[in-house]
Amino acid sequence: MNEPLIQIGQTASPAQRSDGKGRPEWLRIKLATSSSYHQVRNLVSRLDLHTVCQEARCPNIYECWGEHGTATFMILGDVCTRRCGFCAVTSGRPQAGVDPSEPDHVAEAVAVMGLRHAVITSVDRDDLPDGGAGHFARVIEAIHRRCPGTAVEVLTPDFRGVPDALDVVLGAAPEVFSHNVETVPRLYRQARPGSRYDRSLALLAQAAETARRSVAASPGRPGGPGGAGGPGNPGGPGNPGNPGGWSGRIKTGLMAGLGETPEEIHATLADIRAAGVEIVTIGQYLQPTRKHLPVARWVHPDEFAAYRAHALALGFAHCEAGPLVRSSYHAHEHVRPQAAAAPVKSLAVECPSG
Repeated sequence: MNEPLIQIGQTASPAQRSDGKGRPEWLRIKLATSSSYHQVRNLVSRLDLHTVCQEARCPNIYECWGEHGTATFMILGDVCTRRCGFCAVTSGRPQAGVDPSEPDHVAEAVAVMGLRHAVITSVDRDDLPDGGAGHFARVIEAIHRRCPGTAVEVLTPDFRGVPDALDVVLGAAPEVFSHNVETVPRLYRQARPGSRYDRSLALLAQAAETARRSVAASPGRPGGPGGAGGPGNPGGPGNPGNPGGWSGRIKTGLMAGLGETPEEIHATLADIRAAGVEIVTIGQYLQPTRKHLPVARWVHPDEFAAYRAHALALGFAHCEAGPLVRSSYHAHEHVRPQAAAAPVKSLAVECPSG
């Protein structure tokens, strides 16, 4: 029996439709709820965990949970202090504080699932003095203690430019540091109120500079910008508790279809690469509900292929681009040993606050 096809996202307006009926064929996926899917769902429920797969209505949940047995864990609760125009996560006032048992619960889930690459993200927690950086560090450390062979990728907020927040996270030695730029500068006000393009770039540049200095201090050490680590240790974890010894990889993500032009995507990719980012993902924006920003257009797979080629020409070590690509989609493949990213001549590391 054939698996049913489902369409992703809200119905487009007639002007947005490519086939006169709804979304284009390339945005239809197979609905397959295998035993692995149910096992992951039951594990997440038993440990009272949140996943961005569920909260952000990710279109790849059936593939990741059902075929690969992977999930992206969302820490610091399920209520975000910001209200981005594209995001399905609930906005509002979070419950005070953090869950002290969450680091161990996430580590247990990673162990039970047998993950060799775990992705950890969060809501924005502007109510916390450190923006949640300390909690990120505790989760990273708990996973490394429980599963020493597992690489940890963190996808963090911008921490509103809180001094030393990034050092706290990098001090816990994640193998990959990621922060999503999300869209082009012109669309920030409507898509990301409360966030700033320059602040996101500065955070990424600061991470890249930390890695660069660590590699420069240890010339024989693999990894970091311009290098590649071995299996299970992409970029190398650096020295736990010492952000100056961190030499992991830096990653970001963009959406297409919010109203940007190809020229703006190209310019943003150039900014990101100049900041020292090595890995970039580009995917189609999908309107979660009618209350969110509308889809401006469906971007054809050929255009995504062109963006990937352009990114690689700019010197990115890896670019994952396609209609259903999300930040953590096939994340373990983004950091396999590969050709080094092209060197970056200079990095702007000033991290603005406010």
